[in-house]
Amino acid sequence: MKTGGYIGKILDVDLSTGTLTEEALDESLCRQYIGGYGLAAYLLYQRMPAGADPLGPHNVLGFMTGPLTGTPALIGSRFTVLGKSPKTHTWGDANGGGHFGPHMKFAGFDGILVRGLSEQPVYLFVHEGQAELRDAAHLWGQNVYASEEALKAEHGKDVQIASIGTSGEQRSLLACVVTDAGRAAGRSGLGALMGAKKLKAIVVKGNLSVPLADTKGIRALRREYLAKASSFVSSLRDYGTCSGTAVSAKSGDSPVRNWGGAGPVDFPTERAEKIAEEAVVALQRKRYGCWGCPIRCGGWVKVSKGEYALSAMPGFMGHKPEYETLWSFGTDLLNDNLESIVKANEICNEYSLDTISVGAAIAFAIECFEEGIITARDTDGLELTWGNHSAIVALAEKIARREGLGDILADGVKVAAEKLGHGAEQYAIHVAGEELPGHDPRFMPALATTYLLDATPGRHTQGGGWPPPGIKVRGTKMKYVYEGQAEDFYKLMTSMHVVNSAGLCMFGHFAYHIDLLPKQLTAVTGWDYTLDDVWETGMRIATMRHVFNLREGHNPLLWNVPGRMVGDPPLQHGRLKGVTIDHNTMRRELLEYVGWHPQTTVPSEESLRKLGMEFLLEDVAAFQVPPA
Repeated sequence: MKTGGYIGKILDVDLSTGTLTEEALDESLCRQYIGGYGLAAYLLYQRMPAGADPLGPHNVLGFMTGPLTGTPALIGSRFTVLGKSPKTHTWGDANGGGHFGPHMKFAGFDGILVRGLSEQPVYLFVHEGQAELRDAAHLWGQNVYASEEALKAEHGKDVQIASIGTSGEQRSLLACVVTDAGRAAGRSGLGALMGAKKLKAIVVKGNLSVPLADTKGIRALRREYLAKASSFVSSLRDYGTCSGTAVSAKSGDSPVRNWGGAGPVDFPTERAEKIAEEAVVALQRKRYGCWGCPIRCGGWVKVSKGEYALSAMPGFMGHKPEYETLWSFGTDLLNDNLESIVKANEICNEYSLDTISVGAAIAFAIECFEEGIITARDTDGLELTWGNHSAIVALAEKIARREGLGDILADGVKVAAEKLGHGAEQYAIHVAGEELPGHDPRFMPALATTYLLDATPGRHTQGGGWPPPGIKVRGTKMKYVYEGQAEDFYKLMTSMHVVNSAGLCMFGHFAYHIDLLPKQLTAVTGWDYTLDDVWETGMRIATMRHVFNLREGHNPLLWNVPGRMVGDPPLQHGRLKGVTIDHNTMRRELLEYVGWHPQTTVPSEESLRKLGMEFLLEDVAAFQVPPA
């Protein structure tokens, strides 16, 4: 390829045969689907049979970058892990930061697609454009920190590693993929897929440069827009995402008591502040930033004494907890003990677990304990009560080790509710098996559409929520007017798909004017992009991911809708008292706007032709999708 932004090849790995094959990227496909999960959705649709076992040999585990990954773009550090989700049986992807994505490109590949199953544990070593599978028997059974150290001792401190801990090995559906000893590609249960393949890690090393169509242009854009950053940047730089913890609890953005309570009432502001920005930064000893990031919102925190001392990492240091972790182990559980949250975060990072889902599983368990569905006999004596931080940490460890009740919870709230019975399903807050994140549609109604229509259910990072500077949407006074939101939602959704597929950071997207997105793509690739191109390309990506699900027989209109997510019945107290979300109107109008059938969600022939996706017409006509 002569296009900037791409190394120009992907690596196909067949673990069943041990065969590694280089493939040239198709330039026209890159132009149509960008990279990341956009390009991967097209590739996996072509390479995977319908109905593939999510933990079987035909599922493909992908690691994909975008054209802006590893470039001077603001902020081009991201990569995506993807495949058919073992958790939801839908399209699955998880976004990761840190340093792995850029260095995978520096090692010689834009993406790695892994199929088949290995009989013995292996890891993949990619270096200077070469790749080889190596024995990982000595790493199997080790957690993330120990295996990272062992691999660095073998290959040098300059390698970057994506790996799983023992939760991934044990195929916990809450398992994720971890880089930088605690940067998690957290959602969709893809750590379980990596474990099923017996792929312990991918190690990358190299010094290749990513080609740029206009080197001076992209560097000039970086300088120009750094000077125009919104106030969001200073908040991130000073505190990271923990800056939103207290204000979100107060406003109602953060669900509490397993989505059944109200923040200011059940978790007052003075308690939320104990786990928010100033308290978190007081534990911080060193700032951390993803590759090439001028914001550096992360950090290393230290807890060296007491029952929650960080023992796994050298120097008693661990990654600073992000908002979602502070919410899932704090606000939602009515837990204001910050050191216990830091400890729970370390457990998840070490074992390779998604903090959102583990915290949600514990919230589910506490409510089941309250209702008598599980007892102290089931918990090995743990008193599962709201705010009981010692029990929260102990149960997180049980989930990580698949011990006792933790073994039931380790596959998520949907599976746990099915196993427990006795009405437990009413306390399992999920969409299609994916536990919901810490942002409440009763506070931001458009998120209901995101959670219920995106190809990866229950995800807040897929657009529809927060607008970047330059995209005008209706103000907060209109947020409970449900008609007429489709065009706004379309722009937020499609631009976010391009951001994710291009390898940009979501926070950078929110911090800089929307015009920067097409300008950076143009400067790096040499292709002319406008905002209209962004909307169209994002819609093509959304359609490709959605069609993957349709082929599997999924109609998102039939996914479960947790009553607590939409205010059915409404809360009787707090900031969101009396709110019920008309999610049906919002979904119906969006389906009409994008040309998808109002009952089956199958794209119309006209919508596919408009996007240049005629190759799907025959397939779509044959889909057996149940109507809503």
